[in-house]
Order: sequence, then C-alpha cells, then structure tokens
Amino acid sequence: MTCCSKTAAETLITIAADPKHLGARIGLTAVLHTWGSTLTHHPHAHIIVPGGGFSPKPAPAKAGGQHWIACRPRFFLSVEVLSRLFRRLFLAKLVAAHDAGRLQFFGDHVHLADRHAFTAYLKPWRRAEWVVYSKRPFGGPQAVLAYLSRYTHRTAIANSRLVAFDGERVTFKWKDYRAKLGARYKLMTLDADEFIRRFLIHVLPDGFQRIRHYGLFANGGRAENIARARQLLNVPAPQNAPSDADRTGDAEPQAISHPCPCCGGRMIIIEIFERGCAPRYRPTVSNRVDTS
Repeated sequence: MTCCSKTAAETLITIAADPKHLGARIGLTAVLHTWGSTLTHHPHAHIIVPGGGFSPKPAPAKAGGQHWIACRPRFFLSVEVLSRLFRRLFLAKLVAAHDAGRLQFFGDHVHLADRHAFTAYLKPWRRAEWVVYSKRPFGGPQAVLAYLSRYTHRTAIANSRLVAFDGERVTFKWKDYRAKLGARYKLMTLDADEFIRRFLIHVLPDGFQRIRHYGLFANGGRAENIARARQLLNVPAPQNAPSDADRTGDAEPQAISHPCPCCGGRMIIIEIFERGCAPRYRPTVSNRVDTS
C-alpha cells in the first residue's frame, strides 16, 4: 500500500518537473483508500495537487528569481504520460520487493514466490494500458476540505449504510457504479463473520500513515514552502492563523461570567476552535481546577 502512494508521488513529481510538460517543482497530498463499496480490498490513492509549482532553482551564475509556474486552464499533466510512467515505476518496485524477500504469497499464489513464475505473472501487466483518473479542478477551498473529509477520517462503512442484522447475517447498502443513476444503490447481505473479515482488512497497522505529503508539502519544509507560495501568488496570510502563544499553550485564559451548571464555579474560556478541528491549547497545572 505504501508502494502505491510513493510511486504515484514520484510519477507526478517527475513529470511535472519535465520542461516538456510543466517544468515546475510541485507538492501533493496523498490519502490511501483501501475499500470498495462492498468492503472488498481495493487499495488506491486519492491525491490533491495544486495547479502549478515553483520554478526550478536558478543556478548561482544565472540571474532570475524564483516564480510560480501555473498549469494551463483545466489541464495539469498528460494522463497518458502519467499512466505509463506509473506502470513502469510500480512494476519495478514490485520486482525489487520480490527480490528483497518482502512479498509473501498464500493459497493459490504460493508458486509466485519463485522468481521466474513472478516475472511471468507480471508480463501481461507490462503490456496492458493502465488508467490514471484525473478530476477537474476544485471550486475553491471549501470544496477541497469537503473532498478531503470524505477520505481522511472515515471508516470502511458508515452506520447509515447498515440496514439489518438478524443475529447471523448483516445487510447493508452499496453503490453499483456500473448501473444507471437511478438504480445504483443496492442491498448486499453477508454472513456476520464474512462482514467482519471484510471490515477488518481495512484496519491499518499501528503507526501506519494513511495521509502522506510529498514534494513541496513534505514535512521538512512544508510551512516555509506554503508561505513562499502565498508570496509568489500575492495571497495574504490567513487572518485566523494561530499565534505563537496559541501554539505553545501560553495564552492567557479568558474568564466568562456564566458559572458552571454542575459545580457553580467560574468558567474559563481555554480556546475557541472550529468544528472538526483539534484544540491547540494545552492547559498547564496552574490552570486546572480541582472541583472535588
């Protein structure tokens, strides 16, 4: 699964840096998505990329400063070029993982542990046309957040899709994308153990990072690169950016007049944050109130 996002990132960064395509250094955020509508194993990556990037760093002997290179309207990179490079890189990483003994095979695929059998298995995939699905640009920041929220903090199935459970079998709604719009939503019933098995294959190991950032968005220089991008695009810094005091937890709490409805003590505003956001403030020992 890590191979998928790493290969996709390498593909995008390589093609975007080519002067024949965009000629820019880009950043991207990749979110791993492992399930289909019927809870089957369907690993793939959803990736958000800005519509441009930084110009290549000029050589010291050359004049000219860094600037922003924007893509053409409604066109970022060639899907055909992306597909073929992704195919080559992904298969190369599979072969390298096989040679290093990092792949395991079970059941009907045990024979693929043999190097020659594995090479023969991959041969048809080297000739097949791979598909990279590229969507149109978002309508703005709110659309970006709405899209990300569908994939970053959801599990494989929502409670709203569960229809019935009779003690032995589970019935849930699923979407058939091949059907016409009016008949896409259908019902599926599975034995409870099969339903649990399908759900658990999408529970990632401890410590596995499902959201990854690459290029200009890599953790090492993300804050500086975003600030530089705003400068190059003449975009003002957000007015609600947290102050240093907010980030470190040193802000002075604000008292309010309403007493606590439980103990009658004075209530203190520690922080106000938007819905869905995590608080930045961490109260110190002196700010904690003992109500016992």
